[in-house]
Amino acid sequence: MTDQAKKYLGHALKAAEIIFQVLEGVLKESYFNDLNLRCTVERHFEIIGEALKRASQEHAELEIDIPELWEVIGLRNRIIHGYDVIDDEMIWDIAQVSLPPLAQRLRKLLD
Repeated sequence: MTDQAKKYLGHALKAAEIIFQVLEGVLKESYFNDLNLRCTVERHFEIIGEALKRASQEHAELEIDIPELWEVIGLRNRIIHGYDVIDDEMIWDIAQVSLPPLAQRLRKLLD
């Protein structure tokens, strides 16, 4: 894997860690009612998607290590281009259920 690909993976991991940090101890209802918090989480999902897209351009086999790669990139596109129809429940669920295993894969790739 190239150093540039690792750099992008590091950006994705950092963004995931920020999402974990800002959501620590936050209840779902509080998330739904806090525009600043939702914007922060969405922005960092955008960063994760863009960073993984760039990493995949540097390292074509990244899809093998991150099977959900195209879903993550698709989420980024959905947030950016479908800003008017973002499903807060879906974003919450992804942050709670799907993001921890992705972060674990990123840590493993960067070790």
